Amino acid sequence: MADDLDFETGDAGASATFPMQCSALRKNGFVVLKGRPCKIVEMSTSKTGKHGHAKEGNGRRGYLVLVVCCHPHLSIRTFLIGIQDGYLSLLQDSGEVREDLRLPEGDLGKEIEQKYDCGEEILITVLSAMTEEAAVAIKAMAK
Repeated sequence: MADDLDFETGDAGASATFPMQCSALRKNGFVVLKGRPCKIVEMSTSKTGKHGHAKEGNGRRGYLVLVVCCHPHLSIRTFLIGIQDGYLSLLQDSGEVREDLRLPEGDLGKEIEQKYDCGEEILITVLSAMTEEAAVAIKAMAK
C-alpha cells in the first residue's frame, strides 16, 4: 500500500494566508479579500445603536469598514526582448529568459506591442502577489 504513494508531487499543505482577528487589522496592513491580496488604505469601526440589538455578553458588536487596494508582494522590472503568440519574452536580472507571462489586455498591451514593433527598448514592471503575476507598467530604457 505504501508503494502507491507519490511523494514527489506532494504538497506540505502550507497556505499563502493565515487567519487574523479583525481587531489586529491596521491601516497600511494587508488582507486577502475574495482571494486577492489587498492593502488597507483606510478603516473605521462603528458601534451598534443605543439599544444594542447585537449585544454579545456585556460588550456590543460593531462593524468594521475597510477601504482596500490591491497590493503586490513583489515588484520587479524586466527587459522586454520579444513578444510571441501573446506571451512576453523577458530578460531577468539573473540572465535567464522568462516566456510564461501573458501580454496584458487593453491599452497597456497595445502600448507594449507598439513600442516593441517600433524597436524601442523598454522595461516591463511585473507585479507578483500570492500566485498571480501580471505586467502592469512600462518604462523606456535610458540611452
